[in-house]
Amino acid sequence: MKYSTLMIAAMLASGLATTAGAQTLKKVADSNKITVAYREASVPFSYLIGSTKAVGFSVELTEAIIDDVRKKVKKPNLEISYMPVTSQNRIPLLVNGTYDLECGSTTNNSARGKDVAFAINHFYTGTRLLVKKTSGVKNYADLAKKTVASTTGTTNAQVMRKYNADNKLDMQIILGKDHDDSLLLVENDRAVAFAMDDILLFGLMANSKNPGALEVVGDALQVEPYACMVRKDDPEFKKLVDGTITRMMKSGEFTKLYDKWFMSPIPPKGVNLGLPMSAELKANQKTPSDKPAM
Repeated sequence: MKYSTLMIAAMLASGLATTAGAQTLKKVADSNKITVAYREASVPFSYLIGSTKAVGFSVELTEAIIDDVRKKVKKPNLEISYMPVTSQNRIPLLVNGTYDLECGSTTNNSARGKDVAFAINHFYTGTRLLVKKTSGVKNYADLAKKTVASTTGTTNAQVMRKYNADNKLDMQIILGKDHDDSLLLVENDRAVAFAMDDILLFGLMANSKNPGALEVVGDALQVEPYACMVRKDDPEFKKLVDGTITRMMKSGEFTKLYDKWFMSPIPPKGVNLGLPMSAELKANQKTPSDKPAM
């Protein structure tokens, strides 16, 4: 089952969302259903091809976790519901019990750790800039007194606001509702740059209308880990999710999955992002950690 934005709003308004206090595995076993989130435009982690099917690196992590949930609760015919979430609503909808697991492109940081729990980190990234090649922008100093886009509810928007204030650049920061919307702001010249995690920028550029007209520039402002989100104070479910990811890292499945989505042609256009695994992620495979960014 796939939930629309209107359906989600109706569930919240009518109080039909599951109470967040329920332990996830018991809830899943009792209902014979697990609800998992996906992102619509976080290439290559979780994104739509066509109008309904989500694909990506994080989607396949989710599927591996679901397989382990089936075994744990002894429900071979477990019903899977898929729910689209945005940067803005992904945390509140998890906290209030509307869905059970999110593996997308969510930064694991200390502030978010007050509301949710994070599994083992599965990627590391930093904020950079997507611009038109004709923009003349090569780094952050070039953004003085210009309009810059980011996406609502992301750590990148916070990073850019702080950088703007600290360096007195007098930028105007505008926010797209999702990553596709933020990209459009640059394509339509409403913003000179889109500040976001570098890997998402490469994915968006590869699948854009005119990839040759765009480039990713600028220093990485900080290194942040991505991790799957689960509800806080549910150690049993976190242990299962961590166990799935650790097993994949130790068996070589994780590296094969990484190569599939970062070092090989990906749908829908068959573009190869050509992004080798970072030193941070290689180290995290050897010694798996859920350590947050600060």
